[in-house]
Amino acid sequence: MILKIEFENFYSIKDRIRIDFRAANINTALARELKHNVMEWNGVPVLKSVGLFGPNASGKSNILTAISFCCRMVLESHLNNEGAVFNFEPFKFDGMQDKPSKFLIDFVCENVEYEYAFELTKSRILAESLYHYPVGRRAKVFVRKADGTYSFGNGVIAKPGDVVLNTSDKNLFLSRASSMNREIGQKLYRYFMNQFLLGLVNVNDMMVLDSFNTYKRVILKALEICDTDITDIDVRKEQIPAPTVVPGQAELSYRLVDILRFKTVHRNQPDVMFDMDMEESSGTRKLFQILLRLLDVVKYKKGIMMDEFDMGLHTRLADFILDLIHASEGSQLLFSSHNTNLIDVKSLRRDQIVFVNKTENGATEVYSLYDFKDFRENMDAEKGYIQGRFDAVPYVDSSVECIKQLLEE
Repeated sequence: MILKIEFENFYSIKDRIRIDFRAANINTALARELKHNVMEWNGVPVLKSVGLFGPNASGKSNILTAISFCCRMVLESHLNNEGAVFNFEPFKFDGMQDKPSKFLIDFVCENVEYEYAFELTKSRILAESLYHYPVGRRAKVFVRKADGTYSFGNGVIAKPGDVVLNTSDKNLFLSRASSMNREIGQKLYRYFMNQFLLGLVNVNDMMVLDSFNTYKRVILKALEICDTDITDIDVRKEQIPAPTVVPGQAELSYRLVDILRFKTVHRNQPDVMFDMDMEESSGTRKLFQILLRLLDVVKYKKGIMMDEFDMGLHTRLADFILDLIHASEGSQLLFSSHNTNLIDVKSLRRDQIVFVNKTENGATEVYSLYDFKDFRENMDAEKGYIQGRFDAVPYVDSSVECIKQLLEE
């Protein structure tokens, strides 16, 4: 599970911000009613979901992009060669372009807490560290300093010097340790690969076939709960031509690739099949796509992040998806949304509702509803948000007179 994530100097994020899944100490009657929104690890209450709310261009997507960047660096940086440039931009104001960007992720893997961090510029990795808590106390696995020196905990990594020799300033040591078959490197690599998922998958991709076959019955039940009249779904494999570039050849070539086509059956006429891609509503397609991913997350206690996960969905379907996470034993969801109906303390705890705002200097800031100590749980959080009480709402002068003046210019 994820405990906390921190980062700074990444796109619109200037100063260090934190996404904290460790639950706040809220002991109200309403919080107790939402006990399923929290799980426990080693006596620490941990949130199952955190929602990011705020106006367009406030930085919600940049927060999710920062997390994705951090994960992909672990998974892919060992492939980088000399001359590689990291695909991100530091904060562009206040001289931050020349300062390092920093990332930290505190997580639990195989019932042990790990704290992993690294710093980098666009051209080189400056520092990196990994600590763990094998017996409840913080212990060093390794520390990499900006001068290129390393220090290691006793006996945690076999032959670390060999890994150091093969790690350039374009590679994370953790990524290289995994590629060189070091046990702890491989274990954490598998965590970032399999346990913390970055968004949805293409439902036409062959890789989702196993998930569909595994969860078909549950998907149909979920669609019934969500008040669709779909009673069955059939899947077929098809081949379509896909363009491919051949070196030295000006024209595109084509090769056949396998894809999946889903056909739906409706209650009122079961002998007629509908094409999921072409004939079902965008909301039904989106819900089907989410269920394929989320049921795997719930079954195997994984984490997932989704940007504007409820776009195109009725608000009751968004509630259903959150309920699915909260009904699980140990899965987690980090999401962004513009759906103000979700800002409801009867559905989400105050520490699960996180506001994202942009300051006057263009930097992203993050704070939760829990930070507003004068907010009481008998108040209407959604109404307060819309009225601008928590700042993270766009101010738009959309009066007819204002727009008429704009059109006349």
